Amino acid sequence: MKIIDIYFSNKGKRIMIVIFAFIMFYLVSYVLNPYSRWWVEYINSSYYEILGEMTITFLFCVIMSESSIFMHKLLNKRFPWTQAPLKRLSIETIANIILVLILIFFQVLIHIALSGEEKREMSPQDLTDFAQFIVVSILIGLMISGINTGNFLIMNWKSSAMEALENKVKAAQHEQAAAEAELLALKLQIDPHFVFNNLSVLSELILEDQQLGYEYAENFSKVYRYLLLNAKKDLISLADEIKFIHAYIFLLQQRAGTGVQFNIEIDPALNHLRIPPLTLQLLIENALKHNKLLKDDPLKISIKGTDSEELTVSNGIKALDRKPVSAGIGLDNIKKRYRLLGKALPTIVQDSQQFTVIVPLIKL
Repeated sequence: MKIIDIYFSNKGKRIMIVIFAFIMFYLVSYVLNPYSRWWVEYINSSYYEILGEMTITFLFCVIMSESSIFMHKLLNKRFPWTQAPLKRLSIETIANIILVLILIFFQVLIHIALSGEEKREMSPQDLTDFAQFIVVSILIGLMISGINTGNFLIMNWKSSAMEALENKVKAAQHEQAAAEAELLALKLQIDPHFVFNNLSVLSELILEDQQLGYEYAENFSKVYRYLLLNAKKDLISLADEIKFIHAYIFLLQQRAGTGVQFNIEIDPALNHLRIPPLTLQLLIENALKHNKLLKDDPLKISIKGTDSEELTVSNGIKALDRKPVSAGIGLDNIKKRYRLLGKALPTIVQDSQQFTVIVPLIKL
């Protein structure tokens, strides 16, 4: 709900404004002219007459207050305070004065219709009292307008402050999630086993097959370049993520041999969509970490993308004898980043044979 709707739906505040207007109406009238004929007649009136007059005044204050609120809401849509404050202030002031004069006009018509005094000539004292009534009504109308405006601006300021604070918190959470993803990537970079294994494989390939060794070195550099350039980003195109994954898979297959098999089927129409960087790498790492890699029964990992604007990453289950200590870190990081982006979270589907993660793709 918008702040303007929250404010104007607060019945307690609206009632308080009416009561304030009612009290101020009598107070200002008395301060302006405590010896007017109206006050003399008012004091000498019966309780029934005083109650009737107060009821009419209260209804007048209710109508004036509600009309002022309606005018305020209308002007907020047509002339917001953020666009031209001075123009808005001038328009609202003039509009409230006109509104009060219209209400007074109808009140006079009702009084004439009920009393039948349309032909009665007004004395100078009557004109003075009527002028005082107009001045007091306009002052009360402007007070109501000022209260409405002040409360609205204060609540709007509070809402903006809270929204700014929430954005700061969300930005900090984004940074934390990005830092965690970067940390995972850095761990991969500085992991001596990862580095030495790749260098060892590279040296062997160079001796055995120079062309394959060259391809391995090229993909090795692509992986590191991607990790360095994109780990801190919130989103990256699916096309770039898939290029990185192909390079990363090339390295894995040279090390793991036939212990793992990959099947990637991505509809080219999805390449423009976005995904948090390293999402697929973390899912592959998760699959490798939790399953055995057997040459005679390789682990099969499938990455598929269809026109449903989501990726399905699945792998068979060949559970290890002991559960890894860091189980779930990669999946938690992916979910956290999607949550902070305000997008639908990845869905995990698991049975005794298959582990599947459905990853939503994001439109910009």
